[in-house]
Order: sequence, then C-alpha cells, then structure tokens
Amino acid sequence: MRDRHLARGARRAREFEAFVAGAAGRLLHAAMLLTAEAPDANPRARRLLTLALAHTYARWDRLRGEDPYDCARQYLATRFARTTWHRYGVFGRARPDPRSPLAALTPRERLVLVLRLYEGVAEEQTAALLGLPAERVHTLCDRATATVLHPGRPTAPRAANPEVSPS
Repeated sequence: MRDRHLARGARRAREFEAFVAGAAGRLLHAAMLLTAEAPDANPRARRLLTLALAHTYARWDRLRGEDPYDCARQYLATRFARTTWHRYGVFGRARPDPRSPLAALTPRERLVLVLRLYEGVAEEQTAALLGLPAERVHTLCDRATATVLHPGRPTAPRAANPEVSPS
C-alpha cells in the first residue's frame, strides 16, 4: 500500500514537472502582459505565476481529464483581477512599466485583451470568467485593441453643451 502511494506521488510529481516545463514560459508571458511589467523586472508576474502553478498542483489529482493549462490560466486571470480590485479599487490603474505596449490600458482592458487575443479564449468564456456580459467583453477588447494599435491617436473632444452650436 505504501509503495503504491509513493509511486503515485512520484508519478504525480513527474507529470506536474513536465507540465511546468511546457507551460510555465507561456503563463509567465501572459502574467507579464497582465501586469505590464518589463521582462527583466517582473515580481508581480512571477508571483502570479507561482500562485497559479501552486493552485494547479493542489488540484492536480482532481483535474480528471481537464486541461491543466486552462486551470492555471483561469486562476492566473482571476487572481490578477482580484488582486487588482483589492489594491487599486474597481480595476483601477496600477503603475505598469511605461515601456510596456499595454501600459496605456486599464487592468481590466489588459485582462480582456490577454485572454481574448494572446490566450485565444472565446468571448463567452471570457465573459463568464470575469462575470461580465459578452457585449462588455467585446467592447473592452475593441477599445483595448484600438488603444494598442493607435497609441497616439487623440480621442474626439466632447462638446460641453451639444445643443448650442459654436458661432
């Protein structure tokens, strides 16, 4: 009985090590995109990755046919959202690295953009994960994409009183 338990633990460790070897780089990159940190200085991204991998390892035996990468990605996204919410208000602005191409985005826009475009998560799945309507996810993704593609484009000024035309 003890030998079987030890063998199962060793197999579990080997499987998880293989998973980490294959997925950790991509998950770290996703975490760096979420936190908008530089590749050489990314403590928040590394902490997110560590927490996501620890959570996945704790659930490893209960995954039963689920994709462990999906489990880690989901935890990474929800942990980022929760941490951002608690530290900076309702998805308020954290201080990202200004050199990051995603630095101009709000954390919520970064989260939606990374999930939708970098990770390829469907709009409906992203909406369910974040607890938002699919239309809101679509709007956030469009706005974030426009901001990243056209960073210097000024927004259209709004008139103070639209009923009065300038003379």
